[in-house]
Amino acid sequence: MIRNPIVAGYFYPASPNELNKMLAKYIDKKAKKEDAVGLLMPHAGYVYSGAVAGAALSRVKFKGTFIIIGPSHSGAGKPFSVMPEGTWRTPLGDVEVDAEMAAEIIKQSKYAEADYRAHADEHAVEVQIPFLQYIKPDIKIVPIILGGFSTEAYKEIGRAIVRVFEKLKRQAIILASGDMTHYEPAEEARAKDMQAVEAMIALDADELTRRYNDLHITMCAYGPVVTVITAARELGAKEGMLVKYQNSGDSTGDFSSVVGYAGVIFKKGDA
Repeated sequence: MIRNPIVAGYFYPASPNELNKMLAKYIDKKAKKEDAVGLLMPHAGYVYSGAVAGAALSRVKFKGTFIIIGPSHSGAGKPFSVMPEGTWRTPLGDVEVDAEMAAEIIKQSKYAEADYRAHADEHAVEVQIPFLQYIKPDIKIVPIILGGFSTEAYKEIGRAIVRVFEKLKRQAIILASGDMTHYEPAEEARAKDMQAVEAMIALDADELTRRYNDLHITMCAYGPVVTVITAARELGAKEGMLVKYQNSGDSTGDFSSVVGYAGVIFKKGDA
């Protein structure tokens, strides 16, 4: 199966040349690289969130595969959908699904199901792929879309990914694709988002959950981040690091109602 792009020309340029030029502005190939287990990248249109996404990814030492976990915006398909095989096409070329790793995730998690429908019209995975291709054209991916699960289910998925790494004796970078507070004044959004980021940096999924609920933080990144934090802790991550934060108002000039974007990496710590 070939999954053709659905937001090229909308979230990012459809022209390979224009897309490369845009990514070159966002990605710093000379940035200090961290031994990252996972990261959070926003998934809005590049003019809004590309600088944050690029800054975070620029700090990561690449592995051969990225497990990209995004929230469902459409509700289509299975609630924990793993695309088991196939090719994702972008203006920069084709990226293959890591079928071995995808199959093992489906085996190891009691929630995971092979499914294509959830990915057909969903942008959360797609918008991350050109960033990965720009740095490593031969990258492989495992596309995952999460529906509305419980916090414990998100944790179970994270632990299942760890079991996959142990079984296959190889690892991947686990990428949470998601945005922060939606459609609130910039100052209020930042205050809430920094509360969530503080819990992420501490790798504390329970505290993130408490703040998410108590502060009514409208972050679509919640489920993917809980999954990544849970896996990261078991894989030896010691801390998170906020690389960059901004909001849509930084692009539009309208700070009355914004969406927040955070770029966070989860790393094993300094040697």
